[in-house]
Amino acid sequence: MTNTTAAPVRDLRHSPDFHDLGRLISLMTGAEKHAPAAHSTTDALWVLYDRVLRVTPATADDPGRDRFLLSKGHGPMAYYAVLAAHGFFGEEVLRHFGTYGSPLGHHPDRLLVPGAEIGSGSLGHGLPLAVGTVLGLRAQGLTEPRVWVLVGDAELDEGSNHEAIAHAGPASLEQLHTLVIDNASATHGWPGGIASRFEAAGWSAVTVDGRDHEALYAAFTSPHPGRPRAVVARVEPKH
Repeated sequence: MTNTTAAPVRDLRHSPDFHDLGRLISLMTGAEKHAPAAHSTTDALWVLYDRVLRVTPATADDPGRDRFLLSKGHGPMAYYAVLAAHGFFGEEVLRHFGTYGSPLGHHPDRLLVPGAEIGSGSLGHGLPLAVGTVLGLRAQGLTEPRVWVLVGDAELDEGSNHEAIAHAGPASLEQLHTLVIDNASATHGWPGGIASRFEAAGWSAVTVDGRDHEALYAAFTSPHPGRPRAVVARVEPKH
């Protein structure tokens, strides 16, 4: 299979800054109930969009783009802020988050949010959809685009994810990358660690500090020929 870790294409029209995310997130007010879920993803999302994903506002419909699927869609504020910072829509849209008529709902809608690949929020759907996306790309002969999906550690309690993990390894879905945000919110936990579950199914897997941008970048770009990749990003426990 073609190497899927080539250098990303950058959109030089925008100069986003990680330190601006706090201000952007603060623009979203209202009755959002999942702020911890959003903030747990901030650093990993930033590194993905700023340094790894080969997708820009100009290439959001290009068949050769990388795909990012937010399975952890019940806490989308950081995701929206990152998309705004990278020019997918204007930051003024953030001020209307969750209001009637706003494209930015408490769960992302792929038909309304520029750059969103799926509608999400119901746990356990994103990873199976990512597996299907890779299989669909393969069927079209598209072996360059990478598919990323962000899930929460508690989502792995859902059986649909285990079926997807069990299929992706033996199927050698090298284009598939799963980012697990581990904030210790899973009901049962994982003896041996989350990464071991993926490794047992034939994945390449690693666990890193979810606030360390360089560690995240190294984990995201490490070659994994012939195997899907899982990156477990540990952050502070949810309270």
